[in-house]
Amino acid sequence: MKSGGSDGRPTVAILGTRGVPAAHGGFETLAERLALELVARGWRVEVYCQVREPAPPMVWRGILLIPVAVRGDGAVSTIVFDLKCTLRAAFRPALPLVLGYNTAVFSLLYRLTAKRSVMNMDGIEWKRDRWSKPAKAWFWLNERLGSLFSTHLVADHPEIARHLARRTSAARITTIAYGADPVLEASTEPLATFGLRPRDYGLLIARVVPENLVLQIVRAWSEVRPGLPLLVLGKLAESDPYHRAVRAAGGPDVIFAGAIYEAERVAALRFHARFHIHGHTVGGTNPSLVEALGAGSPILAHDNPFNRWVAGPQALYFGDETELRRGILGLVRAGPRRLEVMGEASRRRHAEAFTWRGIFDAYERVLRRQLAPRRQGREARPAVRREHGRA
Repeated sequence: MKSGGSDGRPTVAILGTRGVPAAHGGFETLAERLALELVARGWRVEVYCQVREPAPPMVWRGILLIPVAVRGDGAVSTIVFDLKCTLRAAFRPALPLVLGYNTAVFSLLYRLTAKRSVMNMDGIEWKRDRWSKPAKAWFWLNERLGSLFSTHLVADHPEIARHLARRTSAARITTIAYGADPVLEASTEPLATFGLRPRDYGLLIARVVPENLVLQIVRAWSEVRPGLPLLVLGKLAESDPYHRAVRAAGGPDVIFAGAIYEAERVAALRFHARFHIHGHTVGGTNPSLVEALGAGSPILAHDNPFNRWVAGPQALYFGDETELRRGILGLVRAGPRRLEVMGEASRRRHAEAFTWRGIFDAYERVLRRQLAPRRQGREARPAVRREHGRA
């Protein structure tokens, strides 16, 4: 099926998110930024959007928004939404770009209709501690079905690409990371809300789940008592036992700010922090870490291949709580020159691998290859293709 509009422009449909304008970060932000950029480059772009009540398609900033009505907000509603989107996209001319593999089983429809599709395989979701065994089994199955049914795969990290290459041809995988805007200046007004001063607090931004080590970080900070506050951004619910444990571990220097969704406020809090702590242990390229690099933040991160590739050799790393406490004290006591060197290294790493322009260029190359006429035979490639980002 040809993926072009009646006017001959290349056409792509973005699925797998709740839609745009972005309201939930992560994939929604990628969908919005990529869609707007492709429109500016002459593409026709469709984005499927989850709504509660039926509504007609509409155009927003040059993007065709296709509302798909689904009642509810839970996992079942998401599955129903994804199924409805796939049923529509399978019989429309646009090339599907699916963000996430959580319902990759539905991509069988693209195979049955001889339609090419591209899927961003996200992180290794089935390894996350927060999911039940049935949920992990579902993610494990869909990761494999996504690798089987999608014509081409996007991995957001070289480790994810290597993981996927164990079960499919490396020629079908392209590594494209996540982007962030550089933050070169920011207002200090958001700091006043929490009684903070520039370069005089640590920052933790994370979903409050066990695999992000939020409890260990809060506990380590409270035990060390470094003499300056730790600002924690992340939604906490009293009904969640893990969240209650995190709150209970917080000493007087820990400020729980909840979730903040205003991008400018979050960017300012990143920009003015003394350093950023990143405890994520599972997954690929994490947007929060990339955004910290773009803000020029010194980084203290959990030591794993995902974080080391993203943050680079100038960041500090910890493997356990002893090393975490040592790292906190080291950065609290560090002189201005050391923090400046670490911040400059963060900016270099961001410019090298995580600019939005580089991400957009890489996606456009992948999409155009899928729109190109089919050629006989296969081109053998010895390694996973890497479009943007270097080790």
